Amino acid sequence: MIRASLATGVELDVAVAGDPAHPAIILLHGFPESHRTWRHQIPELARDHFVIAPDQRGYARSSKPAEVADYAPDKIMADVFALADHFGRERFTLIGHDWGGAIAWGAAMTRPDRVGRLVILNAPHPYRFQQTLRDDAAQRRASGYIGFIRGTRIDRSRLLAATFGNRAVQRLAALAVGRDRAAHLEEWSQPGAMTAMLNWYRAAPRAGMALSPAPVVTQPTLVIWGMRDRYLLPAQIEGLDALVTDLTLVKLDAGHFTPWAAAAPVNAALRDWLGTT
Repeated sequence: MIRASLATGVELDVAVAGDPAHPAIILLHGFPESHRTWRHQIPELARDHFVIAPDQRGYARSSKPAEVADYAPDKIMADVFALADHFGRERFTLIGHDWGGAIAWGAAMTRPDRVGRLVILNAPHPYRFQQTLRDDAAQRRASGYIGFIRGTRIDRSRLLAATFGNRAVQRLAALAVGRDRAAHLEEWSQPGAMTAMLNWYRAAPRAGMALSPAPVVTQPTLVIWGMRDRYLLPAQIEGLDALVTDLTLVKLDAGHFTPWAAAAPVNAALRDWLGTT
């Protein structure tokens, strides 16, 4: 791990692998993880890419700004480009899962001159997500937890440390495998980490907000979707070809945490697609 001081004013811990002479790939993790999300992909991708996998702002030992507004998507997208600048990369492939995927969608639409290729794992296109929150009762139910996370009661009642920091974190830790369980617990126990991680939700656009016109992604895009995701339902990939002009869609018999729960088919899909785009 290296410590990267970015022009956005934050410092991120970053895992790097591969030959810096190779094309760059930036990997963005989601909630409630870290660069460890990509523990099965980093060695594979590093065979012929320079891999950059940060612990994003608010996570593990990376900077944790105090204000909710510091976790707005535009601030986190700015980190992505500042991170690329830090490593002298003007153009790169961007891969994201969960919240990291949401940021990756936005970064690709905002700066197509810099994001050359896009890979998304179980993270909805922002237009489709807002559309389903408005029109799809099943997705609204699946996303019901977001309202609780947005509230501050969990902080005010001091349950963040006493309850979420113990029983819920233990449940989250059960998602990690083998030796990574202890590492995840250690990351979540960093001062301010839980509040900062939840602030990503608090700073996000409100559910059902209209996005008009529908933003279109023009870069070559691979979407890998675990079809048994209980939080982001398969409706998220319906009609996606109207929002992505160069789309490859791979459906997996897996749940939400595809990078490590379905590592072998994910790596195969990445290898096949990266070799042909």
